[in-house]
Amino acid sequence: MSQYFLIGGNGQQSVQLNLRMANRHGLIAGATGTGKTVSLQVLAEGFAKAGVPVFMADIKGDLSGLGKAGKPHPKVDERVQLLKISDYQQRLFPCIFWDLYAKNGHPVRATISDFGPLLLASFFDLNETQTAVLYAAFKIADDQGMLLLDLKDLQAMLNWMKDERKNLEDEYGGISEASIAAIQRRLMMLGQESADNFFGEPALDLNHLMQTTLEGTGVINILDATTLVNQPKLYAIFLLWLISELFENLPEQGDADKPKLVFFFDEAHLLFNDAPKLLVDKIEQVVRLIRSKGVGIYFISQSPADIPDAVLGQLGNRIQHALRAFTPKDQQAVKIAAQTFRPNPAFSTDNVITELGIGEALVSVLDDKGSPTPVERILIAPPGSRIGPLTAEERNEVMSRSPYKTIYNQMIDRESAYEVLKARVTQQQQSEQQQKVQEQLRIEQERVFKEQQKQQQQIQREQTRVQQQAQRADAKRESAAEALAKSAARAIGSNLGRQIVRGILGSLLGGRR
Repeated sequence: MSQYFLIGGNGQQSVQLNLRMANRHGLIAGATGTGKTVSLQVLAEGFAKAGVPVFMADIKGDLSGLGKAGKPHPKVDERVQLLKISDYQQRLFPCIFWDLYAKNGHPVRATISDFGPLLLASFFDLNETQTAVLYAAFKIADDQGMLLLDLKDLQAMLNWMKDERKNLEDEYGGISEASIAAIQRRLMMLGQESADNFFGEPALDLNHLMQTTLEGTGVINILDATTLVNQPKLYAIFLLWLISELFENLPEQGDADKPKLVFFFDEAHLLFNDAPKLLVDKIEQVVRLIRSKGVGIYFISQSPADIPDAVLGQLGNRIQHALRAFTPKDQQAVKIAAQTFRPNPAFSTDNVITELGIGEALVSVLDDKGSPTPVERILIAPPGSRIGPLTAEERNEVMSRSPYKTIYNQMIDRESAYEVLKARVTQQQQSEQQQKVQEQLRIEQERVFKEQQKQQQQIQREQTRVQQQAQRADAKRESAAEALAKSAARAIGSNLGRQIVRGILGSLLGGRR
């Protein structure tokens, strides 16, 4: 297999990309409508034919045409003859479609733990105090053995931290309730934007982005970003996460005949617009070091000025389409673009940039020694695949043949922080309910006991009352008998009493009347 593949030419000479230098990254720049998408398509096809897997973000949906063969056209035939391409063939390329929103491709997911607090803090625009709380959430989850997989896991962890912050502060420092609330509000906003589809399982297996067919053709992975581009910060953070994961997981490769994987990031300015310095430094670090892992990164933007100098200086292979110089700012962008090329004495780079037609470009690539070649003005070679998007039916047909549809299309929700904390809350509620029931039972037993005591006291009082009444009745009877006895005694002592006595005795003794 050749070490080079064709980018384009001008009739006298051709410009080819050196596969051994393809991991030194690159740039495709130019105004809207000047042919950047076709250049991107040609590079993707060249890498795929060389057996290099490709990942590309498709902002407009046009790149899906890689999944279908192109059709004959007089202009294509004219370009092929002009560039003297002997092996031109219209063909399709093996494509896998991905989509964070799971509409136009397999869902792309990452766990909260894999994403990490740094990228989340940058995505949420957290201040230093809020960032510290977010880092604490990840540390506590690790220490507690709880997985943070999706947004509801992180939300549950924050709620738990808010309830337990008094107990956590000794080990993890101050945990501001206001900071927790600020993070939770951002999580809620993220969920309303449907970005919560991105966080979860099954997480993307990076090996699935680095596949080749049995014939040795690199598989082209196309991320549908037509919806994602409306969330520029999520788009930027996702791409950074992806290359960071590759950087951290791939082994060192050293010098090789070709890259393991090539990334194309369309609308690259979204990576850097309003990005905090910490995030830009992270991008610079990854871009600088990831080439040793055999990964090439190609940025697509309107102007080289969109890329920070620290990153721009690492982009060795460059394709510059036309720029328009209508304003002083545009003129400055033209000068910057011209200065990024090694001059060619045959023409003025500054002037040519504004004169290029559609499909024309200024190109400079790295030679075998890693030095940039003098810039050349060329026509981009025609792609073999379709120029333009697939229909919905054609896309569905390609997706139906995907080997990953049974892996990613169904979301998995295994036990993680949300379930663990929910179980804890449920257990605590049950314990509290049980304690409440026991307390109610104790109170009821005390009430019954007191009621029984009261009844016994009433019975005792009633018994005492009855006894007292009986005693009073007995006392009255005794008083009446005593009075009768005393009266009888007095009567006997009186004359009348004596007469009565004699009368009674006479009757008894039979005396006379």
